[in-house]
Formats: sequence, C-alpha cells, structure tokens
Amino acid sequence: MDFKKLGKFLAMGVASVSILAACGNSESDPAKEDATSKTEDTTEATPEVQKVKVAFAQAAKPITYVDENGNAAGYDVDAMKLIDEQLEEYEFEFFPTSDEDLFIGVEQGKYAVGVKNAFFTEERTEKFLYPQEFIGLSSAGLVLKADKANIKNLSDFATANYKLAPISASSAQYTIVAEYNEAYPNNQVQLDAGDEFNLDVVQWVNEGRVDGGITIEAIYTAQVLNEEGPYYAFKDDLVYNEFAVIKTWPLFNKQQTEFAAAYDEAMAQVRESGALSELMEQYYGKDLFPLLNSAE
Repeated sequence: MDFKKLGKFLAMGVASVSILAACGNSESDPAKEDATSKTEDTTEATPEVQKVKVAFAQAAKPITYVDENGNAAGYDVDAMKLIDEQLEEYEFEFFPTSDEDLFIGVEQGKYAVGVKNAFFTEERTEKFLYPQEFIGLSSAGLVLKADKANIKNLSDFATANYKLAPISASSAQYTIVAEYNEAYPNNQVQLDAGDEFNLDVVQWVNEGRVDGGITIEAIYTAQVLNEEGPYYAFKDDLVYNEFAVIKTWPLFNKQQTEFAAAYDEAMAQVRESGALSELMEQYYGKDLFPLLNSAE
C-alpha cells in the first residue's frame, strides 16, 4: 500500500470537513436571531443606585447621636431614613462626626448633606444649599435657676440685666440673640461670643457662672429631666422656659441641587403622612407641629 498517498487523502478529507463545518457555523439561524433580538428589546437596564454620605452630629441626643449598639439614631437621623426609603435611586450612608467636621465636610463635598438640628441663617446660605422643605422643629428656650423662673423670654432676661452663657458666633443660637438685640436696641441681652461650639449650658447655669443660657428643649430634657441624664439630680433646681419654636433644616453641599430637589419631593410626602409627628413624640415626648405658626 502507498502510505504517502493514503496520508494525503486523509489530510484532504479532514480539511474538507473543517471547511464545511466553518461554513455551516457562519450561516445565521433566523430562529436564534429572532430570539436574541426579542431578549435585547425587552430587557431594561437597572438604574444605578447613587450612594450619598449623610453626616450627623454624634453627641446631640435625642436629635442626632450614636446609640448603644453603635447605630445612627435620633430625630433628624430617622427623618432622613424615611427620605431614604422614598428615594429608590439613592442609598444613604450615615457618618457620625463633630459639628465642626460636619460643617467643613458638607461645604467641601466630603458629605452630600449634614443633619444637626440646624437653624436657618443668612450666613450659612453662602456655604450651604438649603432645601425648600424643612426637616423638623425645635423648641428653643432659656435654662435658669428655679428662683428665676419668672424670666420667660429674652426681653425679660435683658430687662433683668442678667448674664447669658457665651454662645459660639457660628451657632444659630447666637444669631437668635443678635437678631433680638437688633430689633430691640434699648433692651439688649449681653451677648458674648464663646470659643466652644457645644458649651455645657446646664453646667454653667447650675454652677452659677451665668444667670441663664440658651438651649434646645430636647437636649435639656435628655440632660436634666431624664433619669439617666447627667444633671437629673438638679431637676428641681433648674427650669426651662421656651421662647421660640424654630424650623430646622438639613444642610446640603452647594453642588447637590438634584439630590436636594429629590429630598424636597420625598419630604413633602413624608410630612403629609404624619410620620414626622410620630418621630417627635418618640424622641421629644411631644409633637411640635401644632406650634408651627410660632416658628414663622
């Protein structure tokens, strides 16, 4: 047998089969093409979820704080969690921090938004974007010794010529007093700019270093009236006299216009549902929304 001729014949046969197979694969299958086309036409791309960093003041219980399990908690935090539930296109990540870092971080874009029971001031509009919808309400008042319980407001305090605890000039509480002094130049409160943003007002008043100080009712309640508060032993020696109910706001980074607009739409729905009133009852012990007119 001529093995060389047999080898050539086998090689040519294998080559022919390979060529035929390749030609068969190159031909389109109408059924498969149609099925593929239909799959591509009916498949919708899942919208990408955008993660946003939400800063919160970590030591302002019950407004914003870290609970015993290390979780973000408080009225402002839970209000933002309700917003998160409404916005499927966003996922909130909460970061506990100091007041100073919150302000700097939001302004510089480290955080998209920050919550800390913030009031509205004209100065802050230069650094932050305020949304259309506020997040809550705060009762602002005077902490006094019980023997000064007759001092109901800033006017009474000024008339008595009492000394007020220092307030950081960057605090909205400083602005409240400054605006009062501007409106009543003949009966001004002695206003000193302090070095500390979170001065322990209750301690200063309790020690007699000042005649009174301004604080938020929720904080006073947590510190003085709560059995676990650091100043519960002095609850009968001190009083809190509310003089204003003030709207509070989240502070957005200036570039977060789209996110702030989405927040506004969601917040309108959340407030309409009555969920914010429930949160106030939970964290503050009372609903401040019936007092909304006094915040105007």
